Amino acid sequence: MKVKNIILLGIVSLLGISYAVAAIDNSAEEVAWVVGDQPIWKSDIEEAYQSMLYEKTPINGDPYCVIPEQLAIEKLYLHQAELDTIEVSESMVMQQVEMTINNYVAQLGSQEKVEQMFNKSLPAIRDMLHEMISNRSRVQQVQQSLVKDIKATPSDVRRYFDKMPEDSIPYVPRKVEVQILTAAPAIPREEIDNVKARLRDYTDRINKGESDFSTLAILYSEDPGSAARGGELGFAGRSTYVPEFAAVAFNLNDPKKVSKIVETEYGYHIIQLIEKRGDRINVRHILLRPRVAEKDLTDAVLRLDSLRTDLIDKKIPFEEAVAVLSNDKDTRNNRGVMVNSNMNSDDYNTARFQMSELPQEIAKEVNNMQPGDISQAFIMKDPKTNQDIVALVRLTARIEGHRANLSDDYQLIKNLCEQSRRQQLLEKWLDKKIADTYTRIEDGWRDCEFSHKGWIKTGTSDK
Repeated sequence: MKVKNIILLGIVSLLGISYAVAAIDNSAEEVAWVVGDQPIWKSDIEEAYQSMLYEKTPINGDPYCVIPEQLAIEKLYLHQAELDTIEVSESMVMQQVEMTINNYVAQLGSQEKVEQMFNKSLPAIRDMLHEMISNRSRVQQVQQSLVKDIKATPSDVRRYFDKMPEDSIPYVPRKVEVQILTAAPAIPREEIDNVKARLRDYTDRINKGESDFSTLAILYSEDPGSAARGGELGFAGRSTYVPEFAAVAFNLNDPKKVSKIVETEYGYHIIQLIEKRGDRINVRHILLRPRVAEKDLTDAVLRLDSLRTDLIDKKIPFEEAVAVLSNDKDTRNNRGVMVNSNMNSDDYNTARFQMSELPQEIAKEVNNMQPGDISQAFIMKDPKTNQDIVALVRLTARIEGHRANLSDDYQLIKNLCEQSRRQQLLEKWLDKKIADTYTRIEDGWRDCEFSHKGWIKTGTSDK
């Protein structure tokens, strides 16, 4: 179970930004709500509703009650952002805008189809996304500021857990802790030469006008994240890329030229500049990965199986074998212990993994192992480079699925406790903000059971 750090309270405009606005007729604007001096137009509500339908977002209640209230809540947060003079990083916003547009293009097939979906030109779409992403960042910053001091003490956590209804105690799936030792067979020189020859051939075909870079990327690039987009990576800063790639990409000036071949930990690339904007660039690339020879993989499996025998016979401790023999520097420097790098996991940056968080090949090996067992050697894809490597894994701990308890799952319960307190604080803040803010709800939009009281001011006319 993942506990969110900050509650966004279901703000509609932040739920998804694939607005199916082509279906909306904005010719006759009509005000539904007024919050402070900010109107909520009927078209805003309709666009949000279409978005939720497009994204298949569940709506808990009447959409014409739920959505305007959520839009109103967003306006309250944005008003507070103005009071607090909260600013957002323009480069961060623009990067997210371009990433979003690139994703749309990948999903729909072309910029023209994106424009058709939105019924807007690409510059207008950028403007719309810029506002929405900027607003999202401001809302998040306000919320973070409001709850930044919430910290649960051990006694707070215990009281929270003791008051939890039994049927509310989360079920924790099986978790494991694993050590790994890897061997990465050397790639034959002739295989590297073959990859470079293919990239030089692509470069010649592009320079002669025989082929388009994006077409070749779609057909041949081995980067699954960009190949379908013609190799396009979207606008990004230098820190986004590994140094070897960035050094070449950021020195490109002519969109008609193709870079020299670039070697990185992921393989070999050729790069083409699309556009520069200040300290950010948009490039496309073609990635080819040299392959390890089958014979070399087989030999590595035999070597690690022989090592496994020595490990089982305790001729050498697993940790020492890792320090001397393992190819993976991250785990080699950590006694072979794998660390959970999934930022969405409750166990992020710890040695614990749910089975679904492990690489598939490792999960298959440890599924029926007991603590202390060492697997036979097996072939797997390196998660960072996608190259074939050979591995041994040792299961160091196994925590079976269970209802959460304080001794085994303290951090999870602490997260739940702090999240509950954050929600209470934000709800309290919203209630006061609503009470102190002028609101007017037009006829036809008032007959609702809102999640927050105080929108309709009693005792005075809101007309």
